[in-house]
Order: sequence, then structure tokens, then C-alpha cells
Amino acid sequence: MKDAQKPDHETLFNVISYLREGQYVIPDFQRDFEWEPSDIRALMGSIFRDYYIGSLLLWQGTDENFDALACEPVYGFTGDAKRTHIVLDGQQRLTAMYYAFIAPDIAAPKRQNRFLYFINVDRFMEEDYENAFDYDWTRRGLNLLNDQDRQFETHMFPLSVIGEGPYSVPNWVQGYETFWRKTAETSVDAEASEAEMHAENAHVFGKYLMDIMQQYRIAFIEISQNIELEKVCDIFTQINSRGVRLDIFDLINALLKPKGLRLRQELWRDAEQRLAFVESNRMNVYVLQVMSILCQSYCSPKYLYYLLPDNPRHIRGTDGVTRPEVLMPNISDFQLRWEEAVEALEQSINQLRHPQEFGAIASRYLPYIAILPVFAALHTIMKHLPVEHRLSAQRKFRLWYWASVFTNRYSGSVESTSARDFIDVKTWFEDDENEPSLIGEFQRSFSEIDFRRATATGTSIYNGIFNLLVLNGARDWVSGNVPQPGDLHDHHIVPKNWSKDLDLRTSIDTILNRSPLTEETNRDIIKDRLPNEYLPEWIESNGETKVLDVLQSHFISNTAVQILLREPFGPKDFEDFITERRNTLHKAIEELLVKERLDLSPDIRELDARTERTELLLRSIITDCLNDDLKKLPGNVYNQIQLISAKTATRNPFIDSNELQTLSGMIEYSDLRHLQNIITNKNLWATFEEVFRSKDALNGRFQQLADLRNSIRHSRAVDEITRKDGEAALLWFEETLAQHSIVNP
Repeated sequence: MKDAQKPDHETLFNVISYLREGQYVIPDFQRDFEWEPSDIRALMGSIFRDYYIGSLLLWQGTDENFDALACEPVYGFTGDAKRTHIVLDGQQRLTAMYYAFIAPDIAAPKRQNRFLYFINVDRFMEEDYENAFDYDWTRRGLNLLNDQDRQFETHMFPLSVIGEGPYSVPNWVQGYETFWRKTAETSVDAEASEAEMHAENAHVFGKYLMDIMQQYRIAFIEISQNIELEKVCDIFTQINSRGVRLDIFDLINALLKPKGLRLRQELWRDAEQRLAFVESNRMNVYVLQVMSILCQSYCSPKYLYYLLPDNPRHIRGTDGVTRPEVLMPNISDFQLRWEEAVEALEQSINQLRHPQEFGAIASRYLPYIAILPVFAALHTIMKHLPVEHRLSAQRKFRLWYWASVFTNRYSGSVESTSARDFIDVKTWFEDDENEPSLIGEFQRSFSEIDFRRATATGTSIYNGIFNLLVLNGARDWVSGNVPQPGDLHDHHIVPKNWSKDLDLRTSIDTILNRSPLTEETNRDIIKDRLPNEYLPEWIESNGETKVLDVLQSHFISNTAVQILLREPFGPKDFEDFITERRNTLHKAIEELLVKERLDLSPDIRELDARTERTELLLRSIITDCLNDDLKKLPGNVYNQIQLISAKTATRNPFIDSNELQTLSGMIEYSDLRHLQNIITNKNLWATFEEVFRSKDALNGRFQQLADLRNSIRHSRAVDEITRKDGEAALLWFEETLAQHSIVNP
């Protein structure tokens, strides 16, 4: 028995080689690979920062045991596997490594697209590790993977290069260095110096990669193939059992007792009542995390230890000297910070549950509980901003929150994500140009969200949609009023009983077939009947106009209603209804969240939408009249738009640079004033005069429209004069552009 278990380790290089060859296989009783893309990114960050990622438990396999346990290769593996070991513990980590380093052409779990992983060399060399690791799932990411010059230009190193073999990394690094050497030779002054710095970084980065590949050790315990199958299964059961967990709060509580503070019995007892709305056994840890984020931006367990009074952490200054720093001088300071954190969480919870703020009317409808610490910390930061900056910060805060919900951002690696978001959003509060990459990610990907799969309360997508329904003022089907939060439940529109003996493509429990309804509505109208039974009765009693109006508040369009009224109603009709409601919700997310019109009144929301449509028509007419020739732009306007587009591209390396070489691509970064200056330019006016006739009249309408847009975008309120003038300008532009043959051929 002494050789039954052997602790050992392997280099990262060898583990990747074994993964590429298919040596590790997964027994059937293991759960599926279920890590989120952000979890994989976090693992990559740990490896390349030389952090311990835990040990693996491997069993030497035999053909008999491979077959007995129905072993399969790791997720995404193709080809003939050279099976050697069965993975008993460490499947998620090994599969994540395979997915990142080998980059199989397969969608990520629970996603529709393939995800690709990169290291931003520039940020890595600056030791900005929180932002150095990135991933992308769009066409731009795939284009970047296939365009090495673009990789060099944007400093994006594909992790799949490591998986290609031992010579791929040196070859890539050499190409990166050569690219920036040539750039330095053709540049001057600061640009040449910066290019030279990148070339020098290539050698350091390459050496670091090779050191990690050859020296990073992954620990494992190898179980002999001679051990019986029953015993191996017992070992697996033991390592996956759930016992009583000693968490960081318990440890902090124990360490505070000698200092005279009973954290659990004194401070937490009061706080627990104030935070009782949220059903989580981690709320006491969240209080500590809020304290930590506000004090030091980070909230992982090792940082929470620095909250102990008179417990120093060591900070390296700009001079390179490391000095001790104490966050909490004494018990009194700890108690003050604790109270601040509890108050921040309490206020945040009240805001999240409010039916006109974020719509999480019950704890079970919170999209993420783990987002609470950073939510509360940012909420506190906003309260201390100058008064004139709070409205803008609130807008950014809301957009960050909804982007997090609909990108599943807080489904894994919560502590590192919280720290990164706190730093990024706080910086964004201070400077509009520092928009976090998450915002662009959300704006690009929201239309790809598959709501069909959201079938359970508690998931971010399901709860996020339910919250939007509440915020949209979904009215009761009986009274026509907005119900009280305590009386709202999510009920089926097409009843669950109808689906029992049917083979549906989409689950009857999808959020697309549910809406916030009262028990009275469910009992007195639906009664487990199909919509083609209860809707005609409801329409007859209340009138079609009123019923359609109420249903629209539930994101059920008139087209969806016509589908629900079909006779007979079968599985295809159900699928048609689900598709139509999905499309309606995509449009609602774009309108309310992406375009940030959620907090606007319906009439102002429509004015904002008309203003946007007018801007798009003006961009179209400029592109057409100037034959999509970028060189025809006035120099000052070109420089202004180019600066905006360059800053945007810096934040998002996946922007296709080819799009910025055309007028149609560049003009996407223009605003109303840019459009006005292009059309009224003395050298271009003759091109547009036939359309707009009078330059003075045009300038006046642009001013009225700009005043309206600025009032909506910045103050979120519009006075009567600005509104009337803006409506007049919109009507003038709409009628003028409608008569132009290019816009309406």
C-alpha cells in the first residue's frame, strides 16, 4: 500500500503537452465542465502570476477502468486520445487550461460562441495584472487570432501559441520584437522611444513565458492503477463532500477576540437584522469585503486580514522601497468602518429592491448576491462625489450594473472581478474617457443572449429580465394597476400543464414564458388554460386596446398576442411566441439599457429615440454625398473624430482597424456638432445645399436639436421651451431628409 498514492508535480509545459495528446480523461460520474469564460481567465492570471492553483488527483488508468467509468476526453478535445490518467479532482482546471492553451474550435459551455484568450503584453509588463488577461468571442477576436501583425500592434499574445508547441513562443516573441524594432526605425521622438520600449519588453516577456512553461509546477497525487475501483470512487466522494466550512469571517472573529471585540456576538447581531432581506449565509463576509474595497480596493481573503487593527500590510512605493501601512489603527476605527459598510449595504439593498430603481422586489430575484460588496462600495463613492458629478456617475453606475447582469460577470472569480470593477468604474466616474471594457462587451453582445435557456429563478439572466419587467411597470391583468411588490410572482403565460405530454424545443419554464403576475390574476384569469381561451374573455370584458396596452407593459407585443390567440395552439405556435417575445426583449434591452433610456419618461424616451434616428440619417447622407471618401472630411473635424476613435480603439483592442479607414466607419464616432461642421463647411456646402437650402436655418435647427439632446443626456430633464424647440427641429429634419432621394430612394 505504500506505493498506492504518490505526490509529485509536473511543469506547465508537460501538462499542456499531455492535454494536447489527450492523456487526461474524465469519468462519467464527474459533472460537466461548467466554468464561465471569466473563470478560465482568472485561472490563467493565477498561473502566469506564479500562484498555486491547487493539486490534482489522478488515477493511473487501464483499458478496463477507462471503459468501466465511461471515460471521455476533456471538453473540446478532438482526435485519438492517448489515455493514461483518469482525473478524479481537477477536471475544471485541466479543462480550462486545455480550452485556453489549445483553443479548440468549439463554443464555451452554456455559450453560443467560441472564446479565445489573450495576454496584453503592454499591461503585463506594467504589472497591471488585473487587466492584462483578456478574452473575446466575437468575429474580431477570431480575426485577431489569424492576424499576427495585428496581435503585435495591439500587444495581444494569444495563449493558444503556447499550445502549438515548444518553438511557437520564441517565434512569436521574435516577431513581436521585430515589429516594434521596425516601427521604432520609422518613427520619431516619443513614438520611437515608445516603440523601442515595446521591443525591449519582448525579450523580458519571452523569457518570463519560457520560465513559466518550464518552471511552474502543478502538483498532483497519483493513485496506482492497482487500487480497486470501489476505493477510488470512495476517495472521490470524500474529496467532494460538503462539510461545515470555516470561512474568513470565523477567522477574523477569532482573531478579534483577544483585542476585546466580539464581532459575531456584538456587531454582526445588529447588522444581520438590517441586512435580512438578502437570503445568504455570506452577508457577514460581504460587510468585511465592503470595508476592504473602500480601504484598499481589493477584497480577496488575504486582503481581509489587513482589516485587523494594527495589522500592517507592506506597500511598495514609487521609489521602490517597501514600507508597512496599517489600515485600521485600533478597534474604534474598525467599528466605524464596519458601520459604514453595513450602512452602505443596507442602502444598496433598498435601492436594488425598489420597484422603480432596480426591480429586485424579493431576495430570490437578485441577479447576483455576490455583486453586493462592490455595488455598495461604488454607491458609497458616489455619495462623496461633488454634487455636479453625481448624476453622471449614477448613469455610469447603472450601466455597469446591467452590463454585469447580462454578461454573467459575477458568476465566478468574484473577488478579482469586484476589485477590477471598483477601480475601473471609480476611474470612469472621474473621467468619461476611461470607460471600462465591460461596457463595450455588453453593447456588442447583448443581442446574442439566448433567453430560452433562462429557466430558473436565481440565475442572472432570468432574474435580470424579471427585474426589467418590474421596472417597465408590468401592470396587473385584473386591475390594470402596478401591483404591490409583495403580491408579485412569476407565473407562466402558456400554462405548464399544457406541456406535459409535448416534446417542446424550448422549456415551458423559460423566462420568455413568464411574467410578474398576482395570485389573483393566475387564479381568476389563467386557471391553467391556454391564452387562446383566457385572452378573448379578457378582451371582451375590458376592450382590446386596454388589454394590448397592459400586455405591452409585460414586453408582449401585439404580434405575440396574435400568436397566442391561434386556434389550435401547438408546439410550433409556442415556439413562434417565444421567438417574438425574445425579439421584443432584445429591443427593450437595447432601448432601456444600452441606450440608457430606462430612467426617462416615455415621452422623453421617444424624443431621445427620434434624435438618435436623425443623427443616423445625417451620418448616412454625409457618407453618401461624400462617396464614403474619408479624405473629403474637413481637417479639423477629421482630427477630432480620429482622436475619439483612437481612444476607443485603445480601450478595445478588438476593434477592426479597417473600419476606421472609411468615412462610414469613422463617422460612427461623430456627434451632432461634428455633423453640423461637415455639412456647413465652406468647401462642402455646395454638396449639401440642395438638401438643406439655407445654411442659417440649418444652423438654427442644429442648435435646437443639440440643446434638446444635451438636456436629455446630461440633466435627464427637459424644460418646456427646449422641448418645443427640439420637437420643431426634429420635425424639420425628418421632413427635409424624407424628401432626399439618397435617404429615401
